[in-house]
Amino acid sequence: MQPVNVTQRKPPARAMIPAEEKLLVSRGEAAQLLSISQRGLDYLIANHKLPTRRIGGRVLVPVADLRRYARGDHPERIVA
Repeated sequence: MQPVNVTQRKPPARAMIPAEEKLLVSRGEAAQLLSISQRGLDYLIANHKLPTRRIGGRVLVPVADLRRYARGDHPERIVA
């Protein structure tokens, strides 16, 4: 018997771009960039303090809006 030649597929490659150079980041990356929890970020999104973009099923946050938010003063607590 001859061995069966089976080629294995590799998963698609993902570009490793630093978050600071991306235009959009995931909610987890956005929370890390702001040094807050993901739940805190979700409160900011729900209260329309941070805009989001949807691509497919993913919720992404524009880095420019994260920087704008980080430059401001926010003495109030992050709660719903």
